[in-house]
Amino acid sequence: MGKVSPFAPSVYPDLPALAGVRLATAEAGIRYRGRTDLLLVVFDEAATVAGTFTKSRCASAPVDWDREKLAGGKARALVVNSGNANAFTGMKGRQAVEATVAAAVAATACEEDEVFLASTGVIGEPLDPAPFAAHLALLATKAEPGGFVDAARAIMTTDTFPKVATRRVVTDGGEVVINGIAKGSGMIAPDMATMLAFIFTDAAIGQPALRSALSDAVAETFNAITVDSDTSTSDTVLAFANGKSAEGGATVLDADADALAAFRAALSEICRDLAHQIVRDGEGVSKFVEVQVTGAETDASARRVALSIANSPLVKTAFAGADANWGRVVMAVGKAGEPADRDRLAIWFGPHRVAVEGMRDPDYSEDAVSAYMQNAELMLRVDIGLGRGQATIWTCDLTADYVAINADYRS
Repeated sequence: MGKVSPFAPSVYPDLPALAGVRLATAEAGIRYRGRTDLLLVVFDEAATVAGTFTKSRCASAPVDWDREKLAGGKARALVVNSGNANAFTGMKGRQAVEATVAAAVAATACEEDEVFLASTGVIGEPLDPAPFAAHLALLATKAEPGGFVDAARAIMTTDTFPKVATRRVVTDGGEVVINGIAKGSGMIAPDMATMLAFIFTDAAIGQPALRSALSDAVAETFNAITVDSDTSTSDTVLAFANGKSAEGGATVLDADADALAAFRAALSEICRDLAHQIVRDGEGVSKFVEVQVTGAETDASARRVALSIANSPLVKTAFAGADANWGRVVMAVGKAGEPADRDRLAIWFGPHRVAVEGMRDPDYSEDAVSAYMQNAELMLRVDIGLGRGQATIWTCDLTADYVAINADYRS
């Protein structure tokens, strides 16, 4: 692990234990030494599960497994390892998945279709299944409620801090808790960034409603971030709902439109919180940047323009140098291939409009804008001037530390 992100939290939120959800971690030696790299989550009773995954055509073996098993709709165990992505590993990758599932079944007395997996780390290196067979049985006996921060730490790769979030949803029938953990730092771009994220809730909710809520939340959060424009083979978001809240009288969300809406809003908040933490821990990060595009012909067009800006190395290095180089922004808009009119463009850095109607703003102040660019958190807005389409993407700067981290990643 390199320098800790300047955005690393000094304290972590208190994630409450969830009845029927037990967690344990281990130093399995999969790649790292002296740190945990294996997580087991046990659901004492089958939980409803929903998921979204990478759109990479070279998806990992665990992603293939999870996609297939989602049809069953139930989960009893989640196994996650860091250090090795088990991607581009051919038959050996599938055999490692099968061996891991077998070890999880033996450890938790569940069915194969109730085991979900995720792996993150180096691509192309065979994953040795021996550490799973050696550790999962003991982890199943050690697993306890709580410990979400430790769980988040065990799934880190180049992350410099664990990522956690929690929300409570109060309904007429009682309270529902949602906890989330995630990892991600580099190879971050839609769809869905090099990230793993796991959401746990005691809500009573069926798979169709959970799947819809998760899909909508991911679209506006995990699929709206970019660190370096590279999409991983392993991206996975899984949500688990075990229904335990209903035992205390809480509402069954599917039957209450207001409660379901409140749950969806809280789920989106958690996903946005975790997504922002991933960008704030971007490899070599020194700036967190919100890119807003308005006035495009469509929302889809605005999104493509925003990504063109957020992924531009020249724009990102300008952020790193605290340089309000709006010429590079104009370049990124122009190269996006979307409808745009040079003479209708307007560009703001924070509250400062720097360009309008195809030229520098007549009230532009280099001193004022340069002072704004010193901030650790920045907002860049571009108005295309053609319609009502809009989009927001969150990104970070590109620094020499990013190059150093990735030049040394496998060595």
